[in-house]
Amino acid sequence: MGKPILIGIAGGTGSGKTTVAKAIYNALPENTITMIEQDSYYKDQSELSYDERILTNYDHPLAFDNGLLKEHLKALLQRKPIDKPVYNFEIHNRAKDTIRVDPTDIIILEGIMILEDRHLRDLMAIKIFVDTDPDLRIIRRIVRDINERGRTLDSVIEQYIRTVKPAHDQFIEPNKKFADIIIPEGGYNKVAVDIMVAKVQSVIKEKMD
Repeated sequence: MGKPILIGIAGGTGSGKTTVAKAIYNALPENTITMIEQDSYYKDQSELSYDERILTNYDHPLAFDNGLLKEHLKALLQRKPIDKPVYNFEIHNRAKDTIRVDPTDIIILEGIMILEDRHLRDLMAIKIFVDTDPDLRIIRRIVRDINERGRTLDSVIEQYIRTVKPAHDQFIEPNKKFADIIIPEGGYNKVAVDIMVAKVQSVIKEKMD
């Protein structure tokens, strides 16, 4: 194959974009596909205290180190390996360890604001937006943040009202106009996911012929 294919999967928090990304990932041979999460590229905040890091608005585009993300994506598209950062959500900061990622034929980029950045969009061959009802999204976020990120119910709700919903309305929802494909109800929309998987497989076949 020639240049790898970058697939962007965006959508609001709890929309099911990760489920869609995993469905595509699991449908292809493991050694042909790589998953990159925008969440791994929150900015390093080692210069701030824990109390200061808590106050950071993590639902704003400026919270992400898109410069490093773009650098890493370009390297993978040139078939060069990268050292992907690891973000620790319990300490609200980037971990010291990194993960070595080797280039593959397919790269999936998944994140809430990947369509907000024009330079990221320009790198994508396929742009997907997962569109899910807000009530369902907040319930999924509550469950995830409590079970996986050590958060309390009150803190999740307070953050949703203060930053998550305003950011969604300003930076995420408007950018679904840039998507090539909109999938309603995320990973539970099996028909749409199956169609997307078939499309990716056909693109791969075309590049291999």
